[in-house]
Amino acid sequence: MNKLFEPLSGKLSVPYEPNEQTMLLENPPRFTWMPARLDDDRYVLQYAMTDSFDEEQTVTVQSIPYNLYTPDHLFAPGRYYWRYSLQPEVEGAQIGWSETRSFIVPEQLPKTPLRARADRYAETTAAHPRLWLGPEQLSAFRSELAKDEAYCGWDAFYEQSVKPWLCRELVAEPERYPDNKRVAKLWRKMYMDCQETLYAIRHLSVAGVIMQDEEMIEKAKSWLLHVIRWDTEGTTSRDYNDEAAFRIAGAVAWGYDWLHGYLSDEEREAVRANLFRRTEQVAQHVIDRSKIHHVPYDSHAVRSLSSVLTPACIALLHEEPRAQEWLDYTLEYYSCLYSPWGGEDGGWAEGPLYWTTGLAFVIDAINLIRGYTAIDLFKRPFFAKTGDFPLYCASPGTIRASFGDQSFLGEPTSLKTGFNVRQFAGLSGNGLYQWFYEQTAAADKDADSKFYNYGWWDFRFDELLYRHDYPAVEAIAPAEGAIAPVKWFRDIGWVAMHHRMDDPQEHIMLLAKSSRYGSISHSHGDQNGFLLHAYGEPLAIESGHYVAFGSTMHMNWRRQTRSTNNLLIDGLGQYAGKNKVQCMEASGNIEDAYYSAEGGGRGFARMNATAAYKANVPYLERYIRELYFFNQGYVVIVDYVDLSQPGKLDWLMHTMYEMKLSEHTFRVRGKAADMDGRFVYCSSGSMTLTQHDQFTDVDPVELEGLDNQWHLSASTNAATSHRIVTLLVPMKKGEEKYVSYFLDDQDHGVHIYFTNEHGITQKIEVSKAY
Repeated sequence: MNKLFEPLSGKLSVPYEPNEQTMLLENPPRFTWMPARLDDDRYVLQYAMTDSFDEEQTVTVQSIPYNLYTPDHLFAPGRYYWRYSLQPEVEGAQIGWSETRSFIVPEQLPKTPLRARADRYAETTAAHPRLWLGPEQLSAFRSELAKDEAYCGWDAFYEQSVKPWLCRELVAEPERYPDNKRVAKLWRKMYMDCQETLYAIRHLSVAGVIMQDEEMIEKAKSWLLHVIRWDTEGTTSRDYNDEAAFRIAGAVAWGYDWLHGYLSDEEREAVRANLFRRTEQVAQHVIDRSKIHHVPYDSHAVRSLSSVLTPACIALLHEEPRAQEWLDYTLEYYSCLYSPWGGEDGGWAEGPLYWTTGLAFVIDAINLIRGYTAIDLFKRPFFAKTGDFPLYCASPGTIRASFGDQSFLGEPTSLKTGFNVRQFAGLSGNGLYQWFYEQTAAADKDADSKFYNYGWWDFRFDELLYRHDYPAVEAIAPAEGAIAPVKWFRDIGWVAMHHRMDDPQEHIMLLAKSSRYGSISHSHGDQNGFLLHAYGEPLAIESGHYVAFGSTMHMNWRRQTRSTNNLLIDGLGQYAGKNKVQCMEASGNIEDAYYSAEGGGRGFARMNATAAYKANVPYLERYIRELYFFNQGYVVIVDYVDLSQPGKLDWLMHTMYEMKLSEHTFRVRGKAADMDGRFVYCSSGSMTLTQHDQFTDVDPVELEGLDNQWHLSASTNAATSHRIVTLLVPMKKGEEKYVSYFLDDQDHGVHIYFTNEHGITQKIEVSKAY
C-alpha cells in the first residue's frame, strides 16, 4: 500500500505533532497534521503502544473533520505511536497511511481531555438564558439581589451601564466609507457605534430580565429589533468591517438569548435568522477562507471564535444544526491549537495589547463555555501561566516598556489588562496577579474615557460577572524573593529582568526580545531589541505613537528596526514588510538566559537575530547581543556582528528627551530619572554620535498634536567584524551613580571589569573570534 502524501509543514502552518521531539505538557496529547488536500477531507487516526498497530491494542478514531484532534480520555504513561489517513469515501477502500510518529506520555501531567462530539452537549439545557446565567442561577441571583442591591457590584452596573441606555436614541446603521475605501477615523467610529449598540442590547436585556422590569425589557427589544433591520450584507458585515460585525453579532446573540421568552414567535424567528446569517459569515471566513486550523496566525479570525462563534452558537444550540458544528470547531481549536501566539510559558508574541484584547474575549468565551457545557478549558497549561506575561512584561507603573503594536502606547498598563490578570487570580489564587489588578485599578481612574477601553468593553459588566463567578483573592506584592529576577518566556523569545517591582520609585525593568515569530502580525522588526524603564521613568523606549494600524507611522516607523533599540547594518534593518512568510522567517532566538546571585547579582540573556536581517543584509553571518543586568543597578550590552564584506553599523536608542552627547557618551535627562550611557569598547575604532527628533517617512498629517522623541545613532567605521560594548547606568533624579571600568585587551578577546559605587566588581569577556 502506498504511503499517504504529507505536505511540508512550514513556519506558518500547523506542525505534525506529537513527535519524537515533543515534550508533552498535558494529557491527553493533541494531534495535528497538515491536510493532504484543501477540500473537505475527513480523517482516520490511529494510536497504539506498538508500531505494528495490532487491532486489539490500537485505538482507531473515524471521521475526524479537521486536521486536529483531542482525545476524550487520558493516556497511561509510556511510549505511543500514531498515524493518520484520509477517511475512505467507500467503506473498505484502501488508502495509504501517513508516516508513523512516536511520542512519550510522562506521568503527572495536567488532565485536559475533551468530551467527544457524540455526547458533548448531552447535559446542556435547551432553555434560555444560557449566556452567563442559566434559569436556576438567574433565580438565585434575583434572590441575592433582593437582599442586597449592591450584590456583585449591581448598583454600579445599573447606574452607569444600564440607565444611560434607557433614554438614549437608537444608533443609526453605519454609513459606507467614501467610495467604499476604508478610512481609519470612520472605521473606528463605525465600530464604536456598534459597541454602544452592544452595550444597550446586552445590558438592558440582562438587567430587564433579572429585575423583571417590563419597561426595560421593551426598551431592550426596541434596540434588538432595530438592529436586525440593518443589512447583514452591508456596513456591519464581516467582509466590510469585521470589528463592527463582531460587535453586532455579539449584541444580537445576547439579545436573542436573554429576550428569548419575551419575543413573539415572529420576532424570535427574525432575530434567529439574523443571528444565524451573521454567525455564518464569521464561520465561513474562519473555517473555509482563513482556515486557521491550517495556518493559525490570523489574529482577527482567531479572536472571532470568542467574540462571535462562542456566544452566538451557544445561543443557537438545539435550534440551528450548524451552530453545533461551529461550536464544535471552536472547542476543538481551543482545546488543540490555542494559543498560536504562545505556549507553555504563557507568553504572547504580539505583545501586551494583543494579549489584553485576545485574552479578554477568550476569558469571556471560556467562562460562557464552562458555565453552559461544564467543559473547563482553563485547565490547559497555557492558562495556568499566562498571567505571568503581563506581570513581567507590562508591569504596573511602566510606560513605553513593552514590545509590539499598542493603542495605549505612552500610557501606563491598561485597566483591562488588570481585569484579565485578576481572572487568573480568581482561577489560581495567585496573589501576585491580584496585586497587578489592584495596581492598575488604582492608577487608571479615567479608563472609560479612552477609546481603546470604551470601544471594547464595559468594566461594570465585567466586574459583575467576575464577582459573581469567582472568589476574592488576597494580594501579594512582588517583593524581592516573590518573583523571579529573570523571567525567560521560551515560548515567544522574551526575557524580563526586574528589581523592586513592588515599588515604582525603585523599580528597574529591562526587557529584551528575540522571537521565533519574527515581525508577523502585530510584532515588529525588533529581534535583539531591548527596553529600559527605571525609577518611574521610561529611558530606552518603545518609540513612536499609535495612529492606526496600516498608517505610515505604523508601517514606516513603528514596525521598522530603525524605531527600536537595536542595530542597523549599512542603514538596513530586519524584514518587516507585508509578506507573512518572510516576516516569520525574519526571526530571532534567545540562546540562553539566567540569574545568578553571585557577586551581588547578575541577570543575563544572549540573543541571536541573524535570521531577522538576512532578507535585507544577505552578507550578515552573525548578530549576537548579550545583555547583563549587574547588581540590580546597571546594564552592559555586548554586540557581536560578523559580515562577509565590510559594513558599517548604527547603534540605535530612543528616548523621550533630547540627550547630551559627547565623544563616546550620552546622557538621558528625564523627569524622574536620568541615564548615563558610554561606549566602552568598539573594535572598529571611534564611533560618531548623532541624534534627531523626526519620525522618518511618516506623513506629517499623522503627527499633528503628537510630541517628538529623540533618536540616538552611534555609527561605526566599516569592518567585517564588529564588537561593541555599551554601559547604561540609570539613576534617580538628583542622584549620581558611578560605574568605573577597566579593559584588558588581549589577542583572543577583551576582558572588561566593571566596578560600581559599592566596590563590587563584575567581569565580562568579549571574544574577538567568530
